[in-house]
Amino acid sequence: MNASPDTNRRIVLARRPVGAPTLLDFRLEYGPVPEPGDGEVLLRTRYLSLDPYMRGRMSDAKSYAPSVAVGAVMVGGTVAEVVRSNHADFQPGELLLANNGWQDYAVSNGKDLMRLPDNLQHPSWALGVLGMPGFTAYMGLLDIGNPQPGETVVVAAATGAVGANVGQIAKLKGCRVVGIAGGAAKCQYAVRDLGFDACLDHREPDLAGRLATACPDGIDVYYENVGGKVFEAVWPLLNRHARVPVCGLIAQYSQVPTADAAPTPDLRPQMLRDILTRSIRIQGFIIFDSYGNRYGEFAQQMGEWVAQGKIKYREHLVDGLENAPQAFIGLLEGKNFGKMVVKADA
Repeated sequence: MNASPDTNRRIVLARRPVGAPTLLDFRLEYGPVPEPGDGEVLLRTRYLSLDPYMRGRMSDAKSYAPSVAVGAVMVGGTVAEVVRSNHADFQPGELLLANNGWQDYAVSNGKDLMRLPDNLQHPSWALGVLGMPGFTAYMGLLDIGNPQPGETVVVAAATGAVGANVGQIAKLKGCRVVGIAGGAAKCQYAVRDLGFDACLDHREPDLAGRLATACPDGIDVYYENVGGKVFEAVWPLLNRHARVPVCGLIAQYSQVPTADAAPTPDLRPQMLRDILTRSIRIQGFIIFDSYGNRYGEFAQQMGEWVAQGKIKYREHLVDGLENAPQAFIGLLEGKNFGKMVVKADA
């Protein structure tokens, strides 16, 4: 069903998932289109970004941002069109970067809106390479990772929205780049199209051994967005003064401890010793909290790289807002190939 001018489709959190989300954790509702008040605008969602952080927002565990309430619309960044405006700064027909979430229509007072450039050829790219994922890759790698020419940079989820940009930026900085991805096709794309020096399929046996072979001089920068067995394979290879920016832990978002699970060794004492003796720097960050004041710097530089063909971008486009739950589940399972975006009205 396409968007209607008098009906608002909303995908809400039906219940909090235990482990990996399922379709039963979401519910599609229909309601009236909201009315903008004084100083407000009515926005119609054109594109919705799907990102791994949303899994954390489905939980009621304490985090850096409030949880989505059960029965509330799922959160998410959007490219939206102004339908009606009672705000002096915005006119009908303009495209804006907004936070409508998983719904067709939303009202905003303008404080969370960013106008898109008139000449933006692909508006949905404002949700990917030119938006939050690109910004996350840019600042995490360059500010925390501080890659130097000749160093080895490793990034997991290497063809995803963040990882693909991390690897390409590291190559522009003169580094040797090794990616880790799920499947031969993704690894081939990382090397052939994105310019990585090597890419390893984490689904194949002996990731640790293959990674050691691919990184004979160790690892100077590991861009962490996965965790789990990938992190375990990387850790022994980190060089003295290695840097580890941490922007996500996809492999751990849906983990559920079970009574019959095999005990795992406590690696914390050895890790702390390694951090001390190898002077390893590990730093987590939340992109707009940590670097919001530097968005302009990113936008200018990344825009130039994209325009010059120095950064390549792949988008995984899903048609129809009603398909967002299934697409999101696939994202967490690694079924996407590139940045996951939903075209709401398809």
